Amino acid sequence: AMGGMSTYIPRRDDPDANEQALGQVRRDKEREGSQGFDGAWVAHPGLVPIVQEVFEASFKGINQLSHMPEVKITASDLLNVPQGEITEAGMRSNISVTLHYLDEWIAGNGAVAINGVMEDTATAEISRSQLWQWTWTDSRLSDGRIISPSLYLELRADELSKLAEGRDPESMGNLDKATELLDELVVDPNYTEFLTIPGNRYLE
Repeated sequence: AMGGMSTYIPRRDDPDANEQALGQVRRDKEREGSQGFDGAWVAHPGLVPIVQEVFEASFKGINQLSHMPEVKITASDLLNVPQGEITEAGMRSNISVTLHYLDEWIAGNGAVAINGVMEDTATAEISRSQLWQWTWTDSRLSDGRIISPSLYLELRADELSKLAEGRDPESMGNLDKATELLDELVVDPNYTEFLTIPGNRYLE
């Protein structure tokens, strides 16, 4: 069994953040090692030594085929809707990260470091899907405001201005396309199965 890829990556520009990231990766891989995983992917080559160290210390031999944890999952477990609140900060984060990622994706980059973690199309899919779901199911922010297309557009305009700050007009092309794509994905009452389907029109 192969563990997932921890999104935290080394930060050479910030020693404290780097230590926190490496600590997060170590804890994540120690959990996987205790659950019977044999190894894991890494998001950055700088993580190979720490991940290798954790798994070499987790078990003897070449795999953990003999280690099969007892896990019982029922249909009700899979259908149980998680409880929690939707915050404005969370909504803004979904908007900002998706715009940032789509800007890079349209430019031809598949994986992008954003806010100290490695993001890919899965991140954009999760974030824009949450935005769409909140917008079209009468969900409310923790302060009581109903999440609507107009609220989304208001917050999106604000987050876009932050991402565009300091850019010259010539470097705005992909961000404009990213904005157009995200608006289409969120404001359309019909859910689009994959963002890459309409997004392919921007790829050269």
